Amino acid sequence: MTVAQNRTQPAATASVPVPRHQPLARWLRESPTGLLVLSVAIGAGSGLGAVAFRWLITAFTRLFSGHADYAAAGGQAHPWLPALGPWFLLITPVLAGLVYGPLVHRFAPEARGHGVPEVMYAVAERGGRIPAQVTVVKALASAMTIGSGGSVGREGPIVQIGSALGSTLGRLARLPEWRLRVLVACGAAGGIAATFNAPLAGPFFAMELILRDFAAESFGAVVLSSVTASVVGRAVFGNAAFLSLPPFALRNPVEYLLFVALGIVVGSCGVLFTRVLYLVEDACDWLWRGPEWLRPAAGGLLLGGLLLLLPEMYGVGYPVLQNAVQGRYVLGFLLLLLAGKILATSLTIGIGGSGGVFAPSLFIGAMGGTAFGIAAHTALPGLTASPGVYGLIGMGAAFASAARAPITAVVILFELTGQYTIILPMLTAIVVATLTGKALSRDTIYTLKLTRRGVDLTQHPQARRAARLPAAAALEPLPQPLGHDTGLETAARALALSGHGILPVLGPGGDYQGCVTAQAVAETLSNDQADARTVGDLAELPPLLTGESTVNEALDALTGAQGTGLPVLDPETRTLTGWITHQSILTALRGQEQG
Repeated sequence: MTVAQNRTQPAATASVPVPRHQPLARWLRESPTGLLVLSVAIGAGSGLGAVAFRWLITAFTRLFSGHADYAAAGGQAHPWLPALGPWFLLITPVLAGLVYGPLVHRFAPEARGHGVPEVMYAVAERGGRIPAQVTVVKALASAMTIGSGGSVGREGPIVQIGSALGSTLGRLARLPEWRLRVLVACGAAGGIAATFNAPLAGPFFAMELILRDFAAESFGAVVLSSVTASVVGRAVFGNAAFLSLPPFALRNPVEYLLFVALGIVVGSCGVLFTRVLYLVEDACDWLWRGPEWLRPAAGGLLLGGLLLLLPEMYGVGYPVLQNAVQGRYVLGFLLLLLAGKILATSLTIGIGGSGGVFAPSLFIGAMGGTAFGIAAHTALPGLTASPGVYGLIGMGAAFASAARAPITAVVILFELTGQYTIILPMLTAIVVATLTGKALSRDTIYTLKLTRRGVDLTQHPQARRAARLPAAAALEPLPQPLGHDTGLETAARALALSGHGILPVLGPGGDYQGCVTAQAVAETLSNDQADARTVGDLAELPPLLTGESTVNEALDALTGAQGTGLPVLDPETRTLTGWITHQSILTALRGQEQG
């Protein structure tokens, strides 16, 4: 993780008392207490948003399937359409796509997909600014996607919904960027905490994946938001663990070797999930030639066909996950469910559906882990625990490998299941899975989407801005060029007055011939035949910079230059358009940050 990316506030801000006569808005912007008040408000809003979102999912699931959760219904008919039997599954994704496809395309294109990368991008590149309409559009689109059979999770949508709420409230209060980023993280943490009844996992998810920083002040605000959202969520959903599982226990210390192997196997499955997800998305982009708003409905036919073959893929699929961990499926069917979930989730996202990938990664880990446990228990029945232990640990290992977030994986799995007895083997498998994921893939399931856009979150924010900023945005006036026939004595005086140590040289027709440096002139003047030479004889071509070159490229060129500046050239006309220096680049970057 990068170091304190959101700590851009002045060091003395936290210690400055707020006079009583200052208006409320200024108190909220500048006071540490104001930040905590806003975090509580966002936590309450995120909690209510999570409640409303889960209600929407249940309502649309009942509308489209006639059941509270069709994944466990075993391919039954819709109660309202009994004559169709299970064939209604071909229709529901199409009907839902006809509604949410135009909605997303018209009002909030960023609501498409799995949500978390968009929040990460907003925090890293846009100062935490997320359009307010994302809250409503994401909730409706994701609820319809999941309710109509889309095989995605609800954590991505609730993260984006809560983050949009935090961003909107922060912009209304006109907070500086660093505080706005914190409020976005508060919304994400609150959404996770409320929807999964996981007050500890919410802050770690937000800090490890969204802010990518554990600064003390931001962590306090995020925790407070998470606690508030959890109180709201528990008031509605109760205080029970999210998954109801029997207690598990280990039998032999030798099993830790098996948990190492489990981490490698399930960690590889997490990477496979990431690869297939983006491969299918690319294939859908390549195949689809119609309007984007119609894509979810057209792709819904493919999704419906898959659901008809494997109805366990309908929606989030937590009942199926729970059945697998409790040992109700055989080895072959577990592997089928694993492959089916990878394909169904990838297809749902690829056709333009809206939903998260966290729940599918848990599902994949549970199937792969339980299958591994069955094989281990068959080979070593007296030394191994029940296969459900491996399935439970596999859930965290798959997410840790795919998201590269081991702390979040440990905490959230513990809170989702309430199983403390397996914490040590869980840590072992999750660490191994994380290392496996890192060895097999540079990017995570979240960052790969941004990397494909040219955004590298491993870079410092200033470096990312420099990579996007064109050199044309950092130009200063061109210093007076030297003619090719200028004598060296005259050139030496001009170079000394310019302060750059380098000047451009123009030919007889005003065409650019290169640059001459003070060092080259000084060395030549010390030669006995210096009087017979001109700057045209000493001109050299530095690295070519055009208006389309990036600031990063300009910095690389300036690093190797002998002077303090370089010319920027129009490659077609061979004329100079300006001059670029380290100072002009810093000025442009500063203006970009403030803008």
